[in-house]
Amino acid sequence: MNKGKIKSAAVILAGGTGKRMGGDVPKQYLELCGHPLLYYAIDCFSKSSVSEIVLVVTPGDEDKVKHEIAERYDFAKVRRIVAGGKERYNSSYNGIRAISDADIVLIHDAARALITVDVIERTIEDAYEYGASVAAVPSKDTIKLSDADGFVESTIDRARAWIIQTPQTFKMPLIKAAYEQAEKEAAEKGLSGFFTDDAMVAERYSGQKVKITMGSYENIKVTTPDDLQVAEEILMNRRKTNIQ
Repeated sequence: MNKGKIKSAAVILAGGTGKRMGGDVPKQYLELCGHPLLYYAIDCFSKSSVSEIVLVVTPGDEDKVKHEIAERYDFAKVRRIVAGGKERYNSSYNGIRAISDADIVLIHDAARALITVDVIERTIEDAYEYGASVAAVPSKDTIKLSDADGFVESTIDRARAWIIQTPQTFKMPLIKAAYEQAEKEAAEKGLSGFFTDDAMVAERYSGQKVKITMGSYENIKVTTPDDLQVAEEILMNRRKTNIQ
């Protein structure tokens, strides 16, 4: 793959209130080793081969993020800052529609502040080859499915179980067309809470198989105060070993 000829853009989802974190400050603005949590995802994508970044933020926070993060840290690849929607898939679609020009689009949760350039580039390569890819790691735990009453219904073969992360990366025409169909069906039938990630949209509406790309066990989603502490420890260790 000649990355010089492939235009890729990143949509970073940075909305939400972070209720599970507690406190009055949304988690994307909480300080992590001297910077807002949101800073780290933007910084990593800025160091990658992506040429454009779109930030999707809580409605009303557009100017705050522009001045306090994008301009403050001189993130030149941030081209648009747009408001999120009612649900995650609405926010993803808002971000996709704000991209000016791209062959490949990566969709990433800002709460995964510990993403690395290596993982980003691997998902781009796999999306270019296969059409769609998701960062993931093999499950270390046994996964069981429950029935509606909370009893074990079946056990998943752990050798085939993966913990899905972000970025989730797609060829632009594929994911844009899939989201157009999702929006149409949601308006007609209502799909509240149905889509939990972007790969589900691609799986349902494109017919495209999604390639699993090796992610990183350090690419955790910062959701609780304990996660924030773990993230601080990982970042401090990275600084000692100069890992990006």
